[in-house]
Amino acid sequence: MSNKIWYLPGPFHQYQEDVKALAKQAGLRIIDASVTASRDGAAEAVPAVTIKEAPKVPLTSGDNSSIDIDALRSELESVGLVVESFADQALARPEGELGAVADRLFQVFEAVNAGVQSLRNERDGGVETVNVLQKQIDDLLAHADKASAEAKEIADLKAKLDAANVTYRANASKESLQKQVDELAK
Repeated sequence: MSNKIWYLPGPFHQYQEDVKALAKQAGLRIIDASVTASRDGAAEAVPAVTIKEAPKVPLTSGDNSSIDIDALRSELESVGLVVESFADQALARPEGELGAVADRLFQVFEAVNAGVQSLRNERDGGVETVNVLQKQIDDLLAHADKASAEAKEIADLKAKLDAANVTYRANASKESLQKQVDELAK
């Protein structure tokens, strides 16, 4: 294999000739010129190649009747308007008659919008539920803190009465215990 390199823009199947066979005959290595900027070791004499012509798409149908270009343009414009309105998040049906493709595309985008709106409504309902539950949790925590503080106060009052050897009812209210403690001070 030669150190001479044939820098040829790829893809190689675009050429009419078999470039790999030509390179082998000339003792050259092929490197895709579109993927490297370097041209080190480039061969001076390289085979001539030609690019294949792209296939042409005829604008006639199978029965050789011509296609209505104006109808195609109108359909394409309608599709463009539907797509743009969807992209702007303000889906609007274009005025005039839509072609079959534009009409179907509009129906699909309407269904997508309805699905997205349904998800938004679900999300908003979920957020509202979370807010209500968080308020309930906060209220319960505040009530638990208050009950805990009151239980501590009752325990302190009972401890004072026990220290003074004063009897009291086991289920006595905080107010009655406080009254007995106040009487101890007198």
